[in-house]
Amino acid sequence: MQFPEATRLEELAQLLGLSFLGDPDHQVTGLNEIHRVEKGDLVFVDHPKYYDKALECAATTVLINKEVEVPEGKGLLISDDPFRDYNKLARHYRPNNFSTDLRGKQQAIAASAQIHSTAVIGERVVIGERTVIGAGVVISNDVVVGDDCIIHANTVIGGDAFYYKRRPEGYDKMHTCGGVELGDKVEIGALCTIDRGVSAVTRVGSGSKLDNQVHIGHDTLVGQHCLFAAQVGIAGCVQIEDEVTLWGQVGVPSDLTIGKGAVVLGQSGVTKDLEGGVTYFGSPAEEARHKFRELAMIRKIPELVKKLR
Repeated sequence: MQFPEATRLEELAQLLGLSFLGDPDHQVTGLNEIHRVEKGDLVFVDHPKYYDKALECAATTVLINKEVEVPEGKGLLISDDPFRDYNKLARHYRPNNFSTDLRGKQQAIAASAQIHSTAVIGERVVIGERTVIGAGVVISNDVVVGDDCIIHANTVIGGDAFYYKRRPEGYDKMHTCGGVELGDKVEIGALCTIDRGVSAVTRVGSGSKLDNQVHIGHDTLVGQHCLFAAQVGIAGCVQIEDEVTLWGQVGVPSDLTIGKGAVVLGQSGVTKDLEGGVTYFGSPAEEARHKFRELAMIRKIPELVKKLR
C-alpha cells in the first residue's frame, strides 16, 4: 500500500510513539508484507528467524523489535510489538470504510458494464468495459476489474486476508489494506472468494477462468489463461504462472510456485513447488505417470501378501 505522500522516518516514529535508528529525513513511501515489498516500503519483523530476511529485503524501512546495526540506505523503527504497530499504521492510512449502501462513492465504472441491482460495490473500485456482474456479488474496497469480465452470482471479491498473530488471549487480526486486480476477459464462477492482499494486491491474470466455489487467498498471483475447476483452494502468497490448469478440489498451501503450463489433476494436494509443463497427481502431488505406477503397485499388495502366507 502506498502512502498519499512520502513520510519522514521521524514523523512515523512520532505517530507511533517509537524510537528510530537512521536519518530522521529518511523517506517512507508505503508499507507492505515481506513477500511483496519494494524500495520505499516499510516492512515489519517480530521473530529472530526472519530478522536477516527483513533487513536484507527490498524494503527500505524495517519495523523491528530489536536494536540492530542499521543497513546502508535503510531506517529502523524500534517497537516492542511490531505487529501491533504495523496494524496501527495500516489503519491510519487505510481505515475500514464499511457502508450500508449498495454502491460506494469513489468508483470508476464503465458505462457499458452490466451490474445486477443486488450487487454490492465498495470504495475505490474500477470496473471495465462490457463487464458483467451477477446477482448478489460483493466487490469490496480497492478492487480493479478489467474489460469483458464475467463474475457470477454470490461471489465475493476482496474479502479480508486470513492472517492472524497468535497471542495468549487468542488471535490478533492483521488489518487488510490491499486490493484485488482482475485482468481482462476473466470469468469467475458462482460462490467464489478472492481475498484482498494484506497490503499489496491479489491478482488474476487476463483470460483466466474460475469454476464455481474456488477460493484464492491473499497476495496470490495467478497468471494469464489459467483454468481452475470447482472447489480448488489456493492459500495466500502463492505464485501461479501462465496457463496452469488445476482440476477439481486441488489444494495449494502458501508460499509455493506452480510453473507455466503445469496441470494438476483432481483432488491432488500440492506440497512443494511444481515445475511447469508437467502433469501432476496425488497427495503429495507428483508427476502423474510415476504416481499412477505407484498406485498400480499398491493394488498388487493384497495378492503379494496372500502368496507369502
